[in-house]
Amino acid sequence: MTDDSSLSALHGHGEKPTLRTLAQATGFSVATVSRALADDPRIAAKTRATVAEMAKRLGYIPDRAARRLRTGRTQVISLLLNTEHEFLGFTHEFLTGITEVLAGTGYSVTVVPDHPGDDRLAPVRTILRNNLADGLLFTRTEAFDPRVRLLMEADFPFVSHGRTEFTAPHPWVDYDNETFARQAVAHLVAKGRRRICMVLPGDQFTFAQHLRYGFVSAAREAGIAHEIVPGITLDSPTAAISAALAEARRGPNPPDGYVCVGEVTALVALAALADTGAVHGVDADIVAKRASPIFDNIRPRIGTVFEDLRATGRAMAEMLLRRMAGEPPERLNRLFQPDPPR
Repeated sequence: MTDDSSLSALHGHGEKPTLRTLAQATGFSVATVSRALADDPRIAAKTRATVAEMAKRLGYIPDRAARRLRTGRTQVISLLLNTEHEFLGFTHEFLTGITEVLAGTGYSVTVVPDHPGDDRLAPVRTILRNNLADGLLFTRTEAFDPRVRLLMEADFPFVSHGRTEFTAPHPWVDYDNETFARQAVAHLVAKGRRRICMVLPGDQFTFAQHLRYGFVSAAREAGIAHEIVPGITLDSPTAAISAALAEARRGPNPPDGYVCVGEVTALVALAALADTGAVHGVDADIVAKRASPIFDNIRPRIGTVFEDLRATGRAMAEMLLRRMAGEPPERLNRLFQPDPPR
């Protein structure tokens, strides 16, 4: 093997190291170096370790374009993401979980904006048409999501954050929002609340159906008044949500319990109580789903249920790698369960 004193000469001042550079530095052929970097089991483990160490010392970075031409794979995973979310820090936690799993695999992540009001098939078609990724992850899944249909028809690896109503199996990771809603209602009822309300996601999203069913069923079973706040959704402007909650507070029978699907709505509900002269814990109580520690530092304390978005990102990335390796979709599902409010 070439010693350190001659590495710089092999590398060349300011030149990007190549497979040929590694071959000269290790004494192996270019073909052997290429197969060693691909972790080919037909290459001796010692040889693979030697090549990997030299690649690290020289700062070798694989040429993605060349690899793509050679293998037909991009080493890229695309994440379709709506960055405006009901959780504070959603993007950070979700992406952190994904990148933790992909570290060391050779895959990188590209984030593609996904806005529910736009044509949600357009970015998927672009990725498929131009071979821009080897797999897809996406959020805000709809009951009959057109992206799921297209990707199943194309037999393209993907994992959705959320379930669908399709009978054909596909990979998904989800959170049990029906159970969350039921537990939140029970928590408020235990505090003596008799008129509760909730702001839902848009009707097209699957998790809106799960939330609605859990909320309405639990309220009816408890024999209490309940309302889905009309005219707004989780995706409405914060000012519109604030105005709707404040208007309800000023009515003849204001809510005394709030089930909040995310941190943003919970903060708006707290503000609506304060703005209308109500006191949390006296005039009304709030139960919120959270993904960050923000409510640990807010007084008065509210009831919270944690959704681990980092774990969700990890589960989705792991599942996508398994799907790309050929694992059947019917074995690739995970439903995270909520703990009771605390």
